[in-house]
Amino acid sequence: MTLFGVQESLLEFRLGYLGRYWFLAISASLLIGFLLSAPITITLIIKFAVDPFTFPGNVILCALTAVIFGVILSLAQWLILRQSEMTPRVFAPINTVIGILIYFLLVWLNEGTLEWSGNPINGWKTALVFLAGGVITGAATGKALDFYCERVEQRLIQLERDRVERETRDRERIERARQERENLERENLEREILERKRISREIALEEERKWYEEHGDDDFDYEEDDDEE
Repeated sequence: MTLFGVQESLLEFRLGYLGRYWFLAISASLLIGFLLSAPITITLIIKFAVDPFTFPGNVILCALTAVIFGVILSLAQWLILRQSEMTPRVFAPINTVIGILIYFLLVWLNEGTLEWSGNPINGWKTALVFLAGGVITGAATGKALDFYCERVEQRLIQLERDRVERETRDRERIERARQERENLERENLEREILERKRISREIALEEERKWYEEHGDDDFDYEEDDDEE
């Protein structure tokens, strides 16, 4: 429970409202995992004479319980984390595996001083070990998630920058193409206007030449007669 409390604080800081459902979802998954593993464990102990205190019975029962709790916890964590694009898909199983390893190491290193009878006074070392395991696991996995989210945010920011730059380049390219097309159309229009003017001038010159061919001599003689008078 300490583990999930620490994780909830870190997740709420990073993911906002998603962290608020973490403690409730994990508590429910713990209950479901217990309801699933308890009858299986009791059945193995009674019917198959699996000794939970000697090898290999203790390993079998611990492994079976770890798998059941790991699957249920992973499912609950995944259902919450899948609501956000900022979380890794493998966080839930990694979180479960790291938690199991840390608790195993802490229990193995302190096995001689642990109190398994549940005595709240004599078992203070046991409670301290599990509290330390929860804090260490929650801090480690929460920080890993925070680091991952930060990297993803940086990548998303970079992708957004690349998208903006790409769109800017595309707009500039389209604008240059439009300007080039407009310049080309303007140049073609100017050439057409000049060509029409040239054709009109040639037609006018041709008409003027024909007129002079038809009337030019008479006008010349008429002007000479006026000079003689």
